[in-house]
Amino acid sequence: MTQSGHVLAKTVLCAALLASLSGCVEMVVGSAVVGAVATADRRTYGAQTEDKAIAVKAEVRIPKITGDAGHVNINSYNRKVLLTGEVKDDAMKAAVEKDVRSIEGVQGVVNELEIAGPSSYTSRSSDTLITTKVKASLVDNREISATTVKVVTERGVVYLMGRVTAHEGQIAADVARGVSGVSKVVKVFEYITEEELKALQPAAKQPAA
Repeated sequence: MTQSGHVLAKTVLCAALLASLSGCVEMVVGSAVVGAVATADRRTYGAQTEDKAIAVKAEVRIPKITGDAGHVNINSYNRKVLLTGEVKDDAMKAAVEKDVRSIEGVQGVVNELEIAGPSSYTSRSSDTLITTKVKASLVDNREISATTVKVVTERGVVYLMGRVTAHEGQIAADVARGVSGVSKVVKVFEYITEEELKALQPAAKQPAA
């Protein structure tokens, strides 16, 4: 990971932490950082927009299925949706997945919902802290760009999403496993080849003549 990439990753992490407190990235750090995050993302702008739309639609529809008997988190990355949280029974778990699959643009669903009562505030706070620590550890690791990995934590289980090479995916998983409080790491990556990675990276600036 280059020095500039490392600085960007730290900037993005700080923006994310501030956003979690304020609820609005642009108000806290300005549109420049938002643009930097979008540029560092390995998804196309179209995919990023679709992922946001998918998440919004799911967040509106799912509570109508679960009511107070479930707590479902929706994360979409490159049109693949990760479902985590708790539902009361297998029927509700299947109903949530079916509804999410019907949303326009969804290309796959990874259903990690647990049959259990909704998690406590303490549990969710612990998960938020773990996510923050994993992100910070990824920033500190110079072998991978932290901005390419999405981290989701549920009941101490860390889910990793993103478009990465097999090598990058293994590094990210090893980093996450080394964070205190992590009980398990689940890779939900979309794997790309080293050639595809090179094609995604901006061309090096040529020296002036």
